[in-house]
Amino acid sequence: MTHPKGPISQFIQQYYLHFNAAALVDAARAYEAEISRGGKMLVSLAGAMSTAELGKIFAEVIRQNKVHIISCTGANLEEDVMNLVAHSHYKRIPNYRDLTPAQEWELLEKGLNRVTDTCIPEEEAFRRLQKHIFALWKKAEQEGKRYFPHEFMYQLLLSGVLEEYYEIDLKDSWMYAAAQANLPIVVPGWEDSTMGNIFASYVIKGELKASTVKSGIEYMTFLADWYEKNAEKGIGFFQIGGGIAGDFPICVVPMLAQDLEKEDTPFWSYFCQISDSTTSYGSYSGAVPNEKITWGKLAIDTPKFIIESDATIVAPLIFAYLLDY
Repeated sequence: MTHPKGPISQFIQQYYLHFNAAALVDAARAYEAEISRGGKMLVSLAGAMSTAELGKIFAEVIRQNKVHIISCTGANLEEDVMNLVAHSHYKRIPNYRDLTPAQEWELLEKGLNRVTDTCIPEEEAFRRLQKHIFALWKKAEQEGKRYFPHEFMYQLLLSGVLEEYYEIDLKDSWMYAAAQANLPIVVPGWEDSTMGNIFASYVIKGELKASTVKSGIEYMTFLADWYEKNAEKGIGFFQIGGGIAGDFPICVVPMLAQDLEKEDTPFWSYFCQISDSTTSYGSYSGAVPNEKITWGKLAIDTPKFIIESDATIVAPLIFAYLLDY
């Protein structure tokens, strides 16, 4: 059943007719078609999409069951929660291009870690979460239990211990929406996130065991199992940005087909990447989708889209189209 499209969707259909604009509309329509026919969708989040407050629209995409599994960096996993508990302490730097190294150092001394034009407040964001997440890590270890990084974050959100700190509307947190839905997430390379670094520091100090948090290999085996159980009507791949958030999950298909010799494994049934990484020698993030055919990830007839633009502009428009806004 199709719903009438709202003014944003009507606008892009009327005026986005060529080049990257047309690719945006084509990709949105094909995403919608993938879901409408019963297929599922993986969304991968790279870059600083949580700090860009993508949750203001992505949370509703989750609630409306238009994404079925997420692959994200450890930064995106935690930064949505940081925005939830410390939003008023973030500082915008509109003139970030003009900062001198000395001015950058001043931001560091104030505990402000800059992401382009937005500074994350270290004390209010990181430290506000640290004692609570440590308690969950320690409790799991004492009980002889092990969890994935996103499962610890779900426990943190659903426990209610952060409620006193909330500074935005809960409906704008995609992590809270995901926790409520118990949405599957894979977080490759979690170790390089702030929470990953904090966990490593406790391991180095001998206060926690490294094994308490499940590893990247376990994420890959989890993803392989999930893919096999959910691929009957196809699984699409919607990639925001490049990097490990996309590289890691997309190779589950050739792993199943080649390394496990499950030759009937279906290819990804849809592929779209929003990227400003230009095609260049040896660039993976800038590789055109057809290159993925040679790696056994996409089929000849897989719908393929690449939108060479800014994901902070493009992703909300595509999600608005899916939500009939």
